Amino acid sequence: MTPAPDPFSAAPPGPDWLFCPADRPERFAKAAAAAASVIIDLEDGVVPDRKASARGKLGHAVSSVADPARLIVRINAVDSPEHRADLLALRENGLRTVMLPKAESAEQLTSLAGFRVVALCETPRGILEAASIARAENCIALMWGSEDLAAALGAASSRRADGSMTGHAAFARNSVLYAAAAAGRLAIDAVYLDLDGLAREARDAAESGFDVKAVIHPSHCAGVRAAFTPTPEQLSAARRVVDAAAASAHGVFSLDGRHIDEPLVRQARRVLARNGATTP
Repeated sequence: MTPAPDPFSAAPPGPDWLFCPADRPERFAKAAAAAASVIIDLEDGVVPDRKASARGKLGHAVSSVADPARLIVRINAVDSPEHRADLLALRENGLRTVMLPKAESAEQLTSLAGFRVVALCETPRGILEAASIARAENCIALMWGSEDLAAALGAASSRRADGSMTGHAAFARNSVLYAAAAAGRLAIDAVYLDLDGLAREARDAAESGFDVKAVIHPSHCAGVRAAFTPTPEQLSAARRVVDAAAASAHGVFSLDGRHIDEPLVRQARRVLARNGATTP
């Protein structure tokens, strides 16, 4: 079967990536209608005795989605007995974009030659190796995971009572964000289960520089898209900065009483790019 086209060869996809269990094919089309990209989950979303059956549903996932390039498959970790069978099923269905859970080294990504890899860093070693993982040739994105990491550390939780991140979670999040940015990869923020706090955290993710916020329910997608969409006021201000920079003969210029230099111009271009605008 012909491999699916590369979904990340042009502009990054939308900011809402939705997990969907691979053994629930009745949800595939609904997930694709709600989210920019769908992560078909063969790992934690499927109990062990249903994994073989779930792999058999991948063909249904491809046929259920108008654009199969929007599909990412979370396979089982490299040390799992399910790993090889997952890769075989992907090849049989022409799927070439995978999410590798518990990624801990660039060598693990090298073993996935022929696949585009979203590396999910969710162990202590994975967080500390995030920079080298991001530099792997077939790495297209980095994501961090909070709950597996908390369990590996022996932490009681990744959240405080008010919903804010604990110190270890904030460190992991920032480490993955920096590693992705340094290597020119997409940065994906971890899921947040509390719907009441999701909008706030999604806004923080967008403002911090993440490209994507992962979610676990279709009802979360619209809020994430809204959080990543610049307001009309932000767009207007960014357009003024970019236009003034294009007209200026100097690297530093004044606009509305502010001194504007190249870093501020790059920030403005990113705001416009998040809205799909082209910039000079």
